[in-house]
Amino acid sequence: MRQELVRLSVLLLLLLWGGFAGARGSGPVRISLDDAIKLALQHNHALLAQRTTIQQSQAEEITADLRPNPTLGADAQFLPLAQSGQYNSTYIDQTAQFDIGLSYLFERGKKRQHRLQAAKDITAQTTSQVADNERTLTFQVASDFVNVQLAEATLALAEKDLKSFQNTVDISEARYKDGDMSEGDLLKIKLQLLQFQTDFSQAELARVQALIALRQELGFESVSADYDVAGELEYQPVHAREDDLQALALQQRPDLRAAVQGVTAAQSQYELQRSIGKPDVTGTADYSHTSGYSGFSLFVSVPLAVFNRNQGEIARASYAITQEQETQKSTQEQVLTDIQNAYEGLQTNDQIVVLYRSGYLDEAQQSRDISEYAYKRGAASLLDFLDAERSYRAIQLAYLQALSSYELAVEQLREAVGTRSLP
Repeated sequence: MRQELVRLSVLLLLLLWGGFAGARGSGPVRISLDDAIKLALQHNHALLAQRTTIQQSQAEEITADLRPNPTLGADAQFLPLAQSGQYNSTYIDQTAQFDIGLSYLFERGKKRQHRLQAAKDITAQTTSQVADNERTLTFQVASDFVNVQLAEATLALAEKDLKSFQNTVDISEARYKDGDMSEGDLLKIKLQLLQFQTDFSQAELARVQALIALRQELGFESVSADYDVAGELEYQPVHAREDDLQALALQQRPDLRAAVQGVTAAQSQYELQRSIGKPDVTGTADYSHTSGYSGFSLFVSVPLAVFNRNQGEIARASYAITQEQETQKSTQEQVLTDIQNAYEGLQTNDQIVVLYRSGYLDEAQQSRDISEYAYKRGAASLLDFLDAERSYRAIQLAYLQALSSYELAVEQLREAVGTRSLP
């Protein structure tokens, strides 16, 4: 039995070590955009802090639904202090007075029901406000994710250009040794290499900074320090009508839903203030023992609503309804404005990407290849080659930036609509 336990323990250790070694050898964890959004919604500390406002509001519902506590009162009167000899059972029964009573506040105007409804409406509005924070966080994560993709694409392009130009430098040095190139032209080539090396270093730094910014949104503990993103910048055209997007946004946007719920919550507060203006009734039942006799008494007290009928709070709550209604209209207009701006931005960036893909990228590549081929064989000047190289790099970088701007425009449109599923 002991030998079997030992063998089983060794087998488990080998399996754990194999899994650990496999995990170490598999490289950094790569996450997709959907994974990044899920991690942020689960681990972003600012969002987690905001979600507690929902729980706080739900706790206030419990408080709002509580009934008043009854009050227990008792007293003993005519007890002797100096004449301790008179303090006997006869004195207590015939002379001293004892009272004990129970009182309770009866709320009128359905105050408890109105308090509870007002608290529930606030909870509903708070939930929508947190959902709007989730919408904003999702857009921020998507933007940072696209920035990482842009940084990695720029780094890959800089590395490719550096290797290619290093090959050109090697060929130029060989030509210089053979006497086919002047020392001045060789120095110009080497100085140009410095620019490629600088671009590569800056691209590496931009990638690291982009990953750090994204990790902060995801929550530092949710991913390891050496994580990476999956996927590359790609052009995926969006075919959606602006009218359909606006109609969808009016249904999906949580900030607009919160504004609508704000009107409902203000109306509930108004009804609550009206109920508070109605006076409550306090009932008291007392048992008394005086001069050998025991008795039972009932008392009822009602404040006379002569001066204070909660007029100020009722008026304030009425104005608050108007305020929330105007806020709702303003939010609705903001939703439509966001859709229009995002849609126009998407159309403009789409045209720019299509323009690059229509032939300019291939033409820049061909121009650079022809100049490089001619220069290496002495059929083109150094200035012509360097000019073609600069034009090629500028167009490639501009295309990556245009592609990144297009992806950001798509994410902005998703944020404006309030859902990641576009029609």
